[in-house]
Amino acid sequence: MFASAPVAAADQIREMQWALEALNADSVWKISKGQGVTVAVIDDGVNSSHVDLQGNVLEGKDFMDGGSATPDADDDHGTAMAAIIAGHGHGADAGVIGLAPEAKILPVREFGTNGPGTDVAIRYAVDNGASVINVSQCFDSTSQEELDKVSTAVAYALSRDVLVVGGAGNDGDSRKCYPAASPGALGVGAVKNDGQIWENSNSGAHVALTAPGTNIVGAKGKGNGYRSGTGTSDAAAYVSAAAALLRSKFPDLTAGQIANRLVKTAVLPDTEKGLSLPDKSYGYGIIQPLSALKDDIPAGSKYGPLTVPESLKEKSAAPEAGTSDEEQEKADQKAMLIWAVIAVVGLAVIGLIVLLIVKRSRRNRNSNGGPGGPAGYLQYGQQPVPPHQNPYQQQASQQNPYQQPTPPQGQWPPQQ
Repeated sequence: MFASAPVAAADQIREMQWALEALNADSVWKISKGQGVTVAVIDDGVNSSHVDLQGNVLEGKDFMDGGSATPDADDDHGTAMAAIIAGHGHGADAGVIGLAPEAKILPVREFGTNGPGTDVAIRYAVDNGASVINVSQCFDSTSQEELDKVSTAVAYALSRDVLVVGGAGNDGDSRKCYPAASPGALGVGAVKNDGQIWENSNSGAHVALTAPGTNIVGAKGKGNGYRSGTGTSDAAAYVSAAAALLRSKFPDLTAGQIANRLVKTAVLPDTEKGLSLPDKSYGYGIIQPLSALKDDIPAGSKYGPLTVPESLKEKSAAPEAGTSDEEQEKADQKAMLIWAVIAVVGLAVIGLIVLLIVKRSRRNRNSNGGPGGPAGYLQYGQQPVPPHQNPYQQQASQQNPYQQPTPPQGQWPPQQ
């Protein structure tokens, strides 16, 4: 998905990783490094023997040739993505360090047209312990059947609480790219080091977030070398790493609620602060993993800002598992209406009981020779009875909580 160039000296690598500074990595790592989280990298294989990845790569699976998910001699893409996510660097000032350096990588070698398909790879990753799946590949197939297979696999992942992150595409237009455009996936665009959209980053409704994606240093597929790449692939890898940080810090949050924290803390560069969100190029903005880890953000609904696949909508019987915050609010309103009806019926029953008691008391008094007639009693209905205050009845907003008319006043790159 991007062009790459070799990078020579290892001791220059760390200072070339501008994205780490832009994302406040040093402060982020004081809170989370992704420990205990497995990120699947569906790609052309991962060089597990690279000095910056040793110990962080699991066995994985090769759907192309069988055996381990080892890349061919000229294939660097998957290894670069793995290093961006979970490289640990081999020295204080040398090597690639990922944004989530203590996460584990599950390599799944499946790419191009000769394998069983991305859908098979996604299902394998879900069934083998990944809680985040990075797909820095992009398909715009003419076969609707193939696209449906991928989208069904994304729905399968979401049904098992696994977040799928995909690159939005490098065509510089508005075409949809899968699995980024699949319902339930998190599509990612790329920005440059000034926060502006990279000119070849695809736009459209499938772009949910953006992240650094130009001149990104990664590890090579053979030996211990390095390379530099540009594209939405790299941006997707950074978002996958940010998701791993959050899954480690907040293990009880759902995949959608993890996406919610990323969305609610994303920012725009000052030059773009007049945009209405989600924007077709930026989505909800550029990720801010430090804020996503630190800010007090309500968990939100199960699926958060993710578009919910139809298959999951059908299976969601409870309102709490709604398709979005907006639909959750509608469900809440329905519940409020039910409680209001119950309250009115309850008042009517109470009123009837009071009326019967009053009539019976009057009858008893008359039979005992006491004062009778309406003059001696306050008749029910003379004074209006204040309605019972239903504690659940409150005005619920119809506005999408992710729609922000006034974008955050974020600064890019952010201040430490």
